[in-house]
Amino acid sequence: MQRLFQIPILFILLVMLAFSSCRKDYGNLNSPTVEQFLSNASQSQLNNLVSGAESGMRTNTALYLDDAGTIGREGYRFSASEPRYVTDLLGANDGTLSSSNFYITNPWASRYQVVKNCNVLIQAATASTLITAAQRNGYTGFARMIKAYQLLLNLNLTDSNGIRIDVSDPDALGPIVGYNDALAAISSLLDSAQTDLTGAEVVFSLAGFAGFSDAPGLLKVDRALAARVDVYRGLWANALNDLNSSFFGLTADFYLGVNHVFGTGSGDQLNPAFIPQNQNGEVRVAHPSYATDIESGDDRIGKATLRTSTASLNGLSSNRDVWVYTSSTANMPIIRNEELILIYAEAKIQLSAFTDALTALNTIRAGHNLAPYGGTVDQPSLITEMLNQRRYSLFYEGHRWIDMRRYGLLGQLPIDRVGDNVWSEFPLPVSEQQ
Repeated sequence: MQRLFQIPILFILLVMLAFSSCRKDYGNLNSPTVEQFLSNASQSQLNNLVSGAESGMRTNTALYLDDAGTIGREGYRFSASEPRYVTDLLGANDGTLSSSNFYITNPWASRYQVVKNCNVLIQAATASTLITAAQRNGYTGFARMIKAYQLLLNLNLTDSNGIRIDVSDPDALGPIVGYNDALAAISSLLDSAQTDLTGAEVVFSLAGFAGFSDAPGLLKVDRALAARVDVYRGLWANALNDLNSSFFGLTADFYLGVNHVFGTGSGDQLNPAFIPQNQNGEVRVAHPSYATDIESGDDRIGKATLRTSTASLNGLSSNRDVWVYTSSTANMPIIRNEELILIYAEAKIQLSAFTDALTALNTIRAGHNLAPYGGTVDQPSLITEMLNQRRYSLFYEGHRWIDMRRYGLLGQLPIDRVGDNVWSEFPLPVSEQQ
C-alpha cells in the first residue's frame, strides 16, 4: 500500500513551528509562519495538510485506549517503567487523577494539534485562489469532520469538565464548554462538514479511508460519526436518519469502515497499541471478567487470548492478553459497521421498536457464533443485551467506559483492590486551569 504520511521536510518544519508549544499547552495554535506560507496554497500544499491531519490522528491513540480501557475495566496496562497505569488510573489507595500527568496531558495535546492542523487547512483552503470552489469544499468538509472527531475524543475523557471548542485565536481562546454544549457544537461541525462535502470534489488521498475517499464516501463517514454523537445526546430519531446516510448495513461486513493505518516505511509509524502475546515487562492484559462473563461459543474470546503464564503487577493479575491489534501494522478503527449496527439497535430500543432492535442484535450474535437472543423483550432487558454486545464487539476500541457512564452504570464495573475507584472523568489538563 502506498504510504501517504511521508510529508515533505519543509512542511514538517513549518508544522513543528506551529505545534512546538502544544505538548503541554495549545495556546500557540495559530502560527503566523504557517499562515503566511499558505496564504495562497497550492493543491499540493493543501494535500500535505490533509496528510498531516490524518497522520496526527494516530498520535497517542494507544494511550487514549489505555485510559478508557483501564478505567472501564476492559484490561490493564502493566508497565515496569510506568506504575501510574495501575495506580492513578485505577484510583489505587483512594488516590486521585492528576491534571498534570501524561495520561491526560498527552492525548489532550495530540488531539488539539490535529484540531489546529484542521483550522489551518480550513483557513488555507478558504484563502486559496488556486483551487475550484468544489475542491475547496472537499478540503473544508474533511477538515471539519476530523476536527469534530478529535474534539469528541477529548470530551470522552473529560466529560462534564468540558473542552474548548474555539481555539482558532491563541490570544483569545474560547471558553471551556460543558458536556451538552460541547456535544451540540461537535454535532454542528459534522453538519457543516456534510454541507461542504455535498457536491464537493476531493482531490487528495487518504490512507485509511479505502472505499470512502471521495466526497460521497466522506459524507457517509461524516454521518456515521454524527450517529455516534446522536446516541451520546439521546437523539434517537436523528441517529437513525444519520445511519441511513452513512455506510451502515445490517448485512455488510462488520469491519467495513475507516481506520488509522500504520506501516514500516520511512516517515510512517507502527501501531502503538500492539504488544506481542506472552510478553513480560510491558503487557496489556484483558480484565479477568472478559472471559468469565462471555457466552460459551462466542468467537470474540479470541480478542483476549490465553497467556502461557499469568501476568501480575501491584495486586492485579490476568492470564489473557488483549489481542485486538495483532501486529505492528494492524489497522485501528475510527468507526466501523459493527458499531453502526449496534447504534441502530440502541436507537430502536430507545424508540421501543423492539422487533427491529432484535434483528440488529441477532445479526451481531449470529456473526459471532451465538444463538438468537432468548431473554425478556422489554426496554431494560434489551439495553442490557445491547451494552453486552457492545462490550464484546467493540472491546478495546475505546467505548466500554463511555457506554457505562452514559447509562449511569459505572458502579457495576469490577473493583479488584480495596481502595480502588472507577473514575467518571478526567480533570482538565493543568494548562487549561490557568
